[in-house]
Amino acid sequence: MLRVVLDTNVVLSAQLSSRGAPALILDLLLSQSFRCYVSRELLAEYEAVLLRPRFNLPPRHVARSIAELKKRMIHVAPTKTVRVSPDACDDKVVECALEARADYVVTGNLSHFPRRFQDIRFVLPRDFLTVLASEIR
Repeated sequence: MLRVVLDTNVVLSAQLSSRGAPALILDLLLSQSFRCYVSRELLAEYEAVLLRPRFNLPPRHVARSIAELKKRMIHVAPTKTVRVSPDACDDKVVECALEARADYVVTGNLSHFPRRFQDIRFVLPRDFLTVLASEIR
């Protein structure tokens, strides 16, 4: 089963629209179609971003969503610090992926990540769905 880390922008996009690749990825996560990993720091970032006033997401909805993600995701505690992204905030995604020995990081912003780092591939949500479909067959 694929080992995956979701960037915050994928989680946010899925919360803002029930259509599109990010929403489908979260649905597939809930049905346990792949293993998804998260660190305490990354989960805190998910919540902080979802609660930003400009997204107008009801706090109760955010709390339920975060609680569901906590139940479905596998928690890791990164032990390595890396500096691979031009945006230092994105390094926590890579650190989580390294600790999880993830196959993929799914992100809507490839410009903040290398295409590959060690054995981790960085892909757009729609490309991850293609990969996942080929794995399920």
